[in-house]
Amino acid sequence: MSPEYAMKGIFSIKSDVFSFGVLLLEIISGKKNNVYFHEDPSISTLIEHVWDLWKKCRALEIVDSSMADSYPAHEVSRCIQIGLLCVQEIASDRPTMSSVVFMLENETKIPTPNQPALIMKRTLKGLESSTSETGSCSINQMTMTVLDPR
Repeated sequence: MSPEYAMKGIFSIKSDVFSFGVLLLEIISGKKNNVYFHEDPSISTLIEHVWDLWKKCRALEIVDSSMADSYPAHEVSRCIQIGLLCVQEIASDRPTMSSVVFMLENETKIPTPNQPALIMKRTLKGLESSTSETGSCSINQMTMTVLDPR
């Protein structure tokens, strides 16, 4: 679910793009975004982990280990980049689905993604949150979600 819909109830065609990006990254990694566990306690989601590896130019480390080396690295790298474009924090920065399909089908230049949505670093205690390395944080600086039935 896109962050703008989850936090503010704003739905647009870019909400579907966000969901597609999450699915793309889940397929590549073989892991789910919402139950992702990593040895680094400051990383709580798959998207955070992919972004962290992308910034370190090590994005292919996210590929599901069952794939071994049986994949074209260039194509998977493009898919990771497209997935990160789809989950950018600002909805207007995300591509349209037709642009995503075009990027997947053609060897065109792909823009560099900006920081994904909901990236938040936590302290070791997990009780406090601080801004990520780039200085951004969630819109309301909250880490707790309260679920209410409709």
